[in-house]
Formats: sequence, C-alpha cells, structure tokens
Amino acid sequence: MASRDVPVHSRRDRFDPVPELVELRGKCPVLRTELHGGPSSQVVGWLVTGNDESREVLSDQHRFTMLPPADTEEQSRRLQNIGNLLHYDPPEHSRLRRMLNPEFTMRRLRRLQPRIDDVVEECLDAMEQAGSPADLMRHFAWQIPGHTSCELLGVPRDDRAELSRHLDITRDDGRGRARQMAAGRAFRAYFGRFTERQRRDPGEDLLGMLVREYGDGITDEELEGLAASLTSAGIENVAAMLGLGTLALLEHPGQFARLCEDPGLIDRAVEELLRYVTVIPTLSPRTALEDVPLGGQVVPKGERVICSAFAVNRIAAPGDDTDDGLDITRETRPHMAFGHGVHHCLGAPLARMQLRTAFLALARRFPGLRLAVPHDEIRFRTPSSRAYSVDALPVAW
Repeated sequence: MASRDVPVHSRRDRFDPVPELVELRGKCPVLRTELHGGPSSQVVGWLVTGNDESREVLSDQHRFTMLPPADTEEQSRRLQNIGNLLHYDPPEHSRLRRMLNPEFTMRRLRRLQPRIDDVVEECLDAMEQAGSPADLMRHFAWQIPGHTSCELLGVPRDDRAELSRHLDITRDDGRGRARQMAAGRAFRAYFGRFTERQRRDPGEDLLGMLVREYGDGITDEELEGLAASLTSAGIENVAAMLGLGTLALLEHPGQFARLCEDPGLIDRAVEELLRYVTVIPTLSPRTALEDVPLGGQVVPKGERVICSAFAVNRIAAPGDDTDDGLDITRETRPHMAFGHGVHHCLGAPLARMQLRTAFLALARRFPGLRLAVPHDEIRFRTPSSRAYSVDALPVAW
C-alpha cells in the first residue's frame, strides 16, 4: 500500500512517529482530517492526539457512541460482529462485560499461570531445537497467546491447528481479500460449533462458565462472538507485542542486558514496552451524539472521532520535554496501550501475565539473543494491519 493511501495516524518510521504526526500533535490536539485512506474508502472526521482530549472522548458514553453512522459500510460490518464488546454501548456492553469480569480478575487468571509457564518453556525448547537462527515470531510470539487463549476458552488441543490455519490466512495480505474473508468466516463458524457443544455439556472454561451461570441470559450468537473476538484479538495483539517488544529490546541492547541482569525490572519493562511499541495505533472510533466542544474545536453531531493511542503514548505535548526513548528502568508512565474508560481492554491482565512470563523466560534462556539479519531487513507489516507487527523476526544466540 502506498504511503499516500495510509492516513497519517497509521504511519510509522519503524518504532517512531512519522514527522507528519508529530507536526499535527504540535498544532492542535483535535484536527479534522482523513481517517481512512484509499480512493474507495476516504472518510473525513476528527483525529484526537491530545492526552486529556482522548480521555474525555473515551470516557464520555453520553456524548459519544461506539456505533458508526447508520447506512454505512461500517454499520453493516458491525451487524456481523455480535458479541464483540468493541461494538457495544452501555447498557448492553455493561451486561456482557459484567458476565466476563469475574473470569479476568488476577485471582482467577492465576490458575492459568502454570500452563503459561509450560507453554513458554515448550516454545523456547522448540526454538532452540530448530537451531540458530530461528524465527521468533513463528516459534515463540504466535504460539504463546494462541495456546493461552485456547486454554482460557477450553478449545481442545486437536482443534487448535485448524484455528491457527484460519488466523494465518486472515493476517496474510498476500492471500487476497476473498480468501481472508472466507478464513474469517470459517474461524467464526468454528466457535459456533464450539458454542453448541458447550450448551450441551458446559466445561470448566470461560464459555462453560457463561453457560452455567447465565443460561438463556446470553445468546448463542453472543457466546460465539465473544469467543471469536477474544481469541483473535488476544492472539493478534499479544503476538505483536512479543515480536515488536523483543525487537525493541534487541535494537537497544543495553536495555536487554539490564533485564537479563535484573529480572526484578520486568514489570517496569512490560509497561514501558507497551507504551513504546503501542501495537494498536488508534482506539475504536466513536460517533458524536451531539455537537461536542473538544480541544478548541467543535465536533458536529454524527461525525466520526478517532483517538491516536500512539500519539498519546509517544509524542510529548507542546512544552513537555519528557524523554520519549525506551527506558525499562524508569517509573511506569501512564499509557493508553489498553485503551481507557469502560472499553479498557478486558484481557489486559492476561496480556500482562503472558508478556511478563515470556520476556523473563527469553532473557533467562537466551541472554546472548541478537538479530540474525541487518536491522533494515526486518519487514514490518503494512500500516493497515489490525496490529502493528513484523512478518518474521530472525534471531540468533
């Protein structure tokens, strides 16, 4: 995709903001601009790059809605995503989230820790057996969240290869749009069948709990959509963080050495990498329900608003001289890698658990880890991808 077809908030210079985004952030925290690129999908709306203004939009459920304007292609897509929490406003969002919240407390999630430990070690064993150099994305980054998400939902091991194939196709732009869409439908259809099985014989997993606790209070379509969206987002985003987070550490070898020397830095390291990398560049768009004064502008009723998590996390406000570089030893800085407000990522505690476990194990097992190719040979995924990532990450040790 040509860079001119990609909106400025989706562009990057490897890890860093492009100069155009920095310039926009310096001009005004709220600007009217093109939200989607390409000749057939140009949509003009409002880009929010300011910290306070983004938090205002994301926390205001009365003046902004998750719903797109009626009679749009985006509205049609939403109707196909029943169960995806990012397509709901309160009170329906609150109803579904309330059902899920107990399963995503740290107390409940700790029961997954031993399995995550095992999965991480199995992945490191497989990478070591593959021999140096090896692709960290293939052997490590994609495998860990894939197995963890399936453990959470109770997906049988024999079914995981099928789900993995469908996801591989959906994220491979070289397969063509038709094949990607077909794979997406097959992925969702699997969870339709899985939901039917859980209705007949609920297990001890997440879906089984929802069936036992809420019965007819949650529909099969909602169960199917919740399972599909939690799995795809959990795998995509954590895999991207593991890949880009490792690359960031290897491109700052002093930082990786500090983590190897002092594992106690892991919590700060994870938060700093979440801020620095920000694999989800923009948060789910909102639509103004009325004319809204915001950042010195007025957003008219019915117009779309996108908040740039990447700008908030990586570009200092005018007059702020805060160092933007990667520093895993600094006090944790607030960030929006998981969003803000009622739509703050439900799976954030599980994502952090996986990242802590994986980065610690990687540093312990391979303290001499390094890139196996020159930096300029690393291929970053297209800016239109759902999560910013790399296609492959060849490493040696």
